[in-house]
Amino acid sequence: MGHLPGLIADLALILITGAVTTILFRRIKQPVVLGYIIAGFIVGPHISLTPSVADTENIETWAEIGVIFLLFSLGLEFSFRKLKTVGGSASITAVVEIIVITISGYFLGKWMGWSTMNSLFLGGMLASSSTTIISKAFDELGLKTKQFARIVIGVLIVEDLVVIMLMVLLSTLAVTTEIEGIEVVFSILKLVFFLILWFVAGIFLIPTFLKKAKKFLDDENLLILSVGLCLGMVVLAKKVGFSAELGAFIMGSVLAETTSAEKIEHLTKPVKDLFGAVFFVSVGMLIDPAVILEYRWPVLWVTLLVIFGKFFSTAGGALISGLPLKQSVQVGMSMAQVGEFAFIVASLGLSLGVTGDFLFPVAVGVSAITTFTTPYMIKFSPGFYNFLIRILPPQWITNLNNYSSGTQKLHSESNLRKVMKRYVRIVVYDGVIVLAIFFVAVEYFMPYLQNYIPNPFTNSIIVLALSLAVASPFLWAIMAKRPNDIVYRELWLDKKYSRGPLYIMEISRIIIGLLIVGFLFDRLFSPSIAVIVVLPVIIVIIILFSARTRQFYQRLEKRFISNLNERQTAEDGNRTEGSYLKDQLSSHHDMTPWDAHLVDMEVNPDAEYIGKSLSELGWRENYGINIACIKRGTRLIFAPGGDDRLRAFDRLGIIGTDEQLQVFKPVFDSFELYEPEEQNIEDILVQKIVVDEHNKLRGLSIRESGIREKTNGLIIGIERNKDRILNPNSDTVFEWGDIILIAGDRKKIRKL
Repeated sequence: MGHLPGLIADLALILITGAVTTILFRRIKQPVVLGYIIAGFIVGPHISLTPSVADTENIETWAEIGVIFLLFSLGLEFSFRKLKTVGGSASITAVVEIIVITISGYFLGKWMGWSTMNSLFLGGMLASSSTTIISKAFDELGLKTKQFARIVIGVLIVEDLVVIMLMVLLSTLAVTTEIEGIEVVFSILKLVFFLILWFVAGIFLIPTFLKKAKKFLDDENLLILSVGLCLGMVVLAKKVGFSAELGAFIMGSVLAETTSAEKIEHLTKPVKDLFGAVFFVSVGMLIDPAVILEYRWPVLWVTLLVIFGKFFSTAGGALISGLPLKQSVQVGMSMAQVGEFAFIVASLGLSLGVTGDFLFPVAVGVSAITTFTTPYMIKFSPGFYNFLIRILPPQWITNLNNYSSGTQKLHSESNLRKVMKRYVRIVVYDGVIVLAIFFVAVEYFMPYLQNYIPNPFTNSIIVLALSLAVASPFLWAIMAKRPNDIVYRELWLDKKYSRGPLYIMEISRIIIGLLIVGFLFDRLFSPSIAVIVVLPVIIVIIILFSARTRQFYQRLEKRFISNLNERQTAEDGNRTEGSYLKDQLSSHHDMTPWDAHLVDMEVNPDAEYIGKSLSELGWRENYGINIACIKRGTRLIFAPGGDDRLRAFDRLGIIGTDEQLQVFKPVFDSFELYEPEEQNIEDILVQKIVVDEHNKLRGLSIRESGIREKTNGLIIGIERNKDRILNPNSDTVFEWGDIILIAGDRKKIRKL
């Protein structure tokens, strides 16, 4: 226990300094993360005027735990359902932006004379933007109702997933220290394999367990279980050669699909905040002023790359995805900064020992500068768009608008494309499960069996039989399951056009299934035995038991889909006010060519227009907007008429362009200026008053005395000649010496 006092002193110094600096940063309306970094700089070894942390090794360990909980929290907020709601425009924009800025960062590092690893990690640092900074800027500028803002949020969601995968690839490259095409492809395939396997297994097992154990889980147990699952997944990820951050993110994403997600996020937030603060403070401790001065030019070049490179890559990606020029410019200028992932990527490179210490100061300097520039870039994006309109040739503007309209038409999927996606989903998901079963059987079960059955051929037969028995439902799905929906039936009946592609897909999936089975035979037997004897027998067995196998698979699939949709089903069954409108906001991509979108607005209870009909208000005629629906309690009014009147807390689905909504929003938000004095429960006073000649209450009834009105309270009791009357009637008459017990406004009672 001799190390304990020093550790406590370091923690006290870190947390107190961090608290003070973040309070100051909140006061000046700057990101809290920068406050923590400044706190780390203050308590770091490079400032001699202030106390410094003594035991940096323990702080680094806690900082690594902080990264784990930061990624776990990010996974809880991520949710695969959110990824499904992200439109094609946001996905294409994010992928283009990440590819361009990562490659640009790498070549910038090489141009500055950095090593290959430093350049690679520089590219990874620049791959993501800051959700915190962007959301804060949107709130302050009142832009959350803008159409481009939803695209930006979608891009940030895709960025989170892609950057996690990029971190895994960087870790692999750091370990191998060589960049080989085959090694990179193998790492990507391995990553995709384990991501799908963990996702499928996690969704199948964890929601079921939480559902069955729900009545035994209080807040304490749920917190312990959640943290345990997170750390367990971290260990598993490290075992198979991935980073701890990936394991934490995956477990958070799986738990995000359960009905306990919000509670888990609430319970783990203090843990995340504590260890996250230690991590960001530890980042600040690595800042050396001399290094920053030495690398001032790299900070400048990287900052310029972030501002201009992210703008052009994001705006270009948005244009490629089919967004109009104005929205593309607004999206591009919103993304021109680096996020918290820059520090995590830099920390990863440093912990692996493949990058220099100077990456941290560069990341901090670039983050600080772009944090201040982001709000101004967002604010001036309409002006920059108008500037482009003036300088670009008119034919270019026309071509871009035509391309945007044409691309939006392609976003509507054909029936054949939908069916192909379903086929691919079946083959990929079930193929991963089958390969995982075969891998476990060959690598773990077979060596274990050899201890009891020394005969290799007998051993192989047993492993083959058991692994095929376990994998048979999924093998059947790969080779025989068809999409069970109306779209597939329509295509199948369309003999002239669709039968050919469907036959090709059916034959292809059978070949894939046989190749997967062949992988197992190749590990257990010689190729000749597999082809001549075993394979035909297995095909006959699958055909004979297909009905039972199909039924068992359908039960598994039903359980998986039920778990995957559990949170959505619970939300649908217990919809809060306005949740319907929120669901609609993510599904109106078809209005993009019209430059119009649906926003959700709530009527202020003090609004001046409450009680007026829509025809009286004339909003459509005056501002050009349309009210698509009104959500009132559990009632939803579609296409309200002119006689419908607005009430307090109504939620309106309003359709309009950005310009129309910008003009209309101040009108909608207007309300009567009434600011009541803030009151708390402590302002209620229970006071005794004696009826005497001073208050002149004798002979008056409670109603006649007006005490309730004068004190804004009520009389809860009267004591008369040692008798007590609780909650007296309003007709009760006061007598000399009565002791009245009053509960009401403290100031008014004392005045009385």
